[in-house]
Amino acid sequence: MSRLRADLLLLITALVWGSAFVGQATAMDHVGPFTFTGGRFLLAALAVAPFALWESRSRARPLSRRNGLITAGIGLVFFLACITQQVGLQVTSVTNAGFLTALYVVLVPILGAALWRYKAPGIIWVAALLSFAGTFLLSGGNGAALNWGDAIMVVSALFWAAQVLLVGKYVEALERPFAIAFMQFLVTGLAGFGLGLAFEADRLSAAAFAGAGFEFLYTGILSGGLCFTLQSLAQRYTPPSDAAIIMSGEALFAALFGALLLGERLTPLAWSGAALILIAVLATQLGPALRRRDLRDTPEEAPGLEDRAS
Repeated sequence: MSRLRADLLLLITALVWGSAFVGQATAMDHVGPFTFTGGRFLLAALAVAPFALWESRSRARPLSRRNGLITAGIGLVFFLACITQQVGLQVTSVTNAGFLTALYVVLVPILGAALWRYKAPGIIWVAALLSFAGTFLLSGGNGAALNWGDAIMVVSALFWAAQVLLVGKYVEALERPFAIAFMQFLVTGLAGFGLGLAFEADRLSAAAFAGAGFEFLYTGILSGGLCFTLQSLAQRYTPPSDAAIIMSGEALFAALFGALLLGERLTPLAWSGAALILIAVLATQLGPALRRRDLRDTPEEAPGLEDRAS
């Protein structure tokens, strides 16, 4: 696969993920957040199952019990990220949800530094301040105007950051990207549907599922199963920093589809906050990438630079 084709696949993924926020919001006119999360990811698990089976048969050894527990743990973190996002969408707008979820790109290096002592460059802390200021402006310049749905979106971004770190840590070690994706979807589907049966039984009906049928199919098979598969494939050919920049377009697509399909609008002040969040996201990825490029391009002009950088 060419680099251009891989980048295009990631852009398509960002577009579908951004548009999926609309489906996630409108589905709750018919079913509860637990039921919807469970249903969409059971569909996603079914969509990915053939790839996971092929992957398993192509490996000499099956997953050990320990590695199986690791993938299940990643699935639990994935469930917490998904369900907090879905619950928050009951109150916040699709536009806010898209931009606040994008904070995970900033949180990844911060959380990595805290948990695994990954060295975070100085630009990360600048990006964190920009994202905080952006969140404040997104609320209209009044922190009290942020509702509990917006707060939950920030919590969701934290879980998404943890999920990205865990997948990055274990996908290469286990060499089972489809198995990890399948387990994430299966754990999330079973947990969501189980909690839906426990707490949303009064909203369970054939009519409710039929009413949210398009949303289940779109967010489950297309946004879930297909796009996570495309991401796994494309990131073999696109460096992580470049991939994160492309996928951060999810926030812009969420705002676009929120405006086109739901009539959502942002004030100029809120748009400036959204812009700060996007700048923080891009700076998180571009800053370290440009620094590494400088180190590669000028080793002879600055003797000893590589040692100082280490």
